[in-house]
Amino acid sequence: MTRVLMIVNDIDSQPRRLLPRLIAHHIDVDIRIGPGRDGTWNAVPGPEAVGAYDGFVYLGGGLMPDETDRAPWLADEAALAQAALEADKPQLGICLGGQLLAHITGGEVRAQTGAPEKGATAITMLPAAAEDPVFGQVSRHTHFIESHVDRITALPPEATLLASSELCEIQAFRVGRSWGMQFHPEASADSVRGWDADALAALGFDKDTLIAAADEVEAASARDAQALFDAFAAEVIRVSVPGAPARRS
Repeated sequence: MTRVLMIVNDIDSQPRRLLPRLIAHHIDVDIRIGPGRDGTWNAVPGPEAVGAYDGFVYLGGGLMPDETDRAPWLADEAALAQAALEADKPQLGICLGGQLLAHITGGEVRAQTGAPEKGATAITMLPAAAEDPVFGQVSRHTHFIESHVDRITALPPEATLLASSELCEIQAFRVGRSWGMQFHPEASADSVRGWDADALAALGFDKDTLIAAADEVEAASARDAQALFDAFAAEVIRVSVPGAPARRS
């Protein structure tokens, strides 16, 4: 069976609507939690595990990709992502996961840089996205949930920029078969409802306003998220079974 390894870097940044799409394509998903239940980081395998999986997903979290002092498992995660890149296995990195992919491929990630983005944010797909195997079916103008104060400030040398927003140029990119993004396609308007109102206010955002804006674009955002996740699933299946068509749900 086709297998994907998914790493949850923060218990509050879960796969949400991504997981059902992978399951719909009959993909077996091995979910690992960065900080293991016993306080260690052994739950995240190192590069030796790359051959056991057909694709990899790295989720978000309130960390920088090189903060191995706070999150020691990130060293193993980075080594695994590098091995998967060299093995040409499909990888999907969301928020921190996308920053990690940028970091290991020579991009630049900076903490607390530029204006923070929170809630449903207008995302523009750039011309290169139209021919991209994962972003090609996403609407040119769409909305995805954002939640970041850190960002990618320089693309890796071999990267192709796929999407931007008004306040953040590097919203999505591709290096080989690895796709990184700053936004959260797995999140929805319901995710915003769970956010801390006081923490949002400290950044200059009103929670009720963010909820209303996310509700307004939820249906279109969900469709584009499904298109993105289904396309990634198809890439994983294509690598797992060369020449086989993607399964349809």
